[in-house]
Amino acid sequence: MSAPRNRTLRLTRAEERRLRPRLSSLTPASSLKTTLDKTIHQDLFAALPLLPAACADMIFIDPPYNLNKSFGTSIFRARTLEAYAEWLESWLPAVLRTAKPQATVYLCGDWRSSAALHQVAAKYLTIRNRITWEREKGRGAAHNWKSSSEDIFFCTCSEAYYFSVEAVKLRRRVLAPYRNASGEPKDWQQSAKGNYRDTFPSNLWTDVTIPFWSMPENTDHPAQKPEKLLAKLILASTREGDLVLDPFLGSGTTSVVAKKLGRHWMGIEQNLKYCLLAEKRLELAESDRTIQGYEDGVFWERNSR
Repeated sequence: MSAPRNRTLRLTRAEERRLRPRLSSLTPASSLKTTLDKTIHQDLFAALPLLPAACADMIFIDPPYNLNKSFGTSIFRARTLEAYAEWLESWLPAVLRTAKPQATVYLCGDWRSSAALHQVAAKYLTIRNRITWEREKGRGAAHNWKSSSEDIFFCTCSEAYYFSVEAVKLRRRVLAPYRNASGEPKDWQQSAKGNYRDTFPSNLWTDVTIPFWSMPENTDHPAQKPEKLLAKLILASTREGDLVLDPFLGSGTTSVVAKKLGRHWMGIEQNLKYCLLAEKRLELAESDRTIQGYEDGVFWERNSR
């Protein structure tokens, strides 16, 4: 039995039966109209040739990292860096076929996989930055440094890309509230709840919390990304009504956040349970559009409120 405060999302048999008809699979007759806002339950290599071309404004790619990892019924095996790069090449060009000329691509990895990711992405995209974010979780190691960070490569298909810095500023508490000569706050806001400054986002993120058992977004997926992380990327690189594609959807974070923020989505996932969890989360998003750490159009620094 779960602890009283455990809010991890799980599926009942009745929910599985009810949600399964909502899943899609692609055929040669599929079009953008029939795949828009859909969870595609299909093997990636079978689905990619059937996706409409030049349709995505943003692609979020969170592939298995180069380590031994179990994803439900499938297991990804670690391999040499060269073999991992070959595996990336086996599907990345096909994924990029779905991108609009002005699209943005975010590619996730860790210290084991980042070198290969950079090598392969540089062949097809312009790499503009590398975001490093603190995972805030993980086991310590007696003979090594604890691994508590991951990378996201910020890439674009061309020079004509969209980026809204105003949409992703971070609100921080002001510890040294300087004032100008007239006594007015200098580059910060004063309120009854405290003094805050909206700062430009950097490529080092320490304000993101990995989903855990007391968070309502948490699922049993072993590598679930936080909704706040996806919200930053989607708000920075898309406008309302744009389309976000995720070819490794997992339990649906990308689709859910896209829906909460007024974007369209498409997600591909081969594991049935994760697809159904994604559909359950999308259903819950109909009545709850909140994103932890994001409120009234502002991202809050962790523990700053």
